[in-house]
Amino acid sequence: MVEPITPLTPRPVRFAPVGQWWREVTFVHWAVAPEAVEKHLPAGTRPDTLDGVTFIGLVPFLMHPIGGRVGPRLPYIGTFCETNVRLYSVDAEGRRGVVFLSLDASRLVPVLGARISARLPYRWASMSLQRDGDVITYASRRILGRATSRVVVRAGPPKHATELDHFLTARWGLHFSWHGRTLYLPNDHPPWPLHQAELLEVDAGAVAAAGLGDPAGPPVSVLHSPGVPVRFGVPAAVGR
Repeated sequence: MVEPITPLTPRPVRFAPVGQWWREVTFVHWAVAPEAVEKHLPAGTRPDTLDGVTFIGLVPFLMHPIGGRVGPRLPYIGTFCETNVRLYSVDAEGRRGVVFLSLDASRLVPVLGARISARLPYRWASMSLQRDGDVITYASRRILGRATSRVVVRAGPPKHATELDHFLTARWGLHFSWHGRTLYLPNDHPPWPLHQAELLEVDAGAVAAAGLGDPAGPPVSVLHSPGVPVRFGVPAAVGR
């Protein structure tokens, strides 16, 4: 059975070696057919779907700080911009998750650390986040490869979350490949405080650079959140 779509974690993390704050988060999503992305998912997982479709996400935010309230603060590397391109997955045990195809970050040390320790597809990038009233601008250009992304949104009032909103934001783990195995890394956090958002501008170059091509048509969902504290647990092998 696939776990329910819920804003509350079905599996609270009991031991959290890593904690983070995700702040000023914007979620931009396009709907795609599952077969268009299944080749990008790690072994033992398949596209997670809602009403027959799955989604490509472009998600810029501010990481602030590593540790936060649930761990030590680390100077310099603790606060930085990040933008990820992600897909939605489910494994044979019914655990819903995300699969990151790329993670652009503006600090070299965490980029190298994540690439070496977890083999996550981090990329070092020149990035910025600027807020002018209710208008937020995220910009990224990779140091190597030159892939770009730019998202400009006008954040609106709080909204009552729909099933789609929860499907796209309330994800309680990460699936990733590690030394020939697929691992599931659990997380937990409070329910997302979600706000309406108007997309004013988008450059989805990072989506194309991830091998997904240019997104077709306008996004089906644009959301903003002031953020949540997140705790990560201990990874477990998928299928074992």
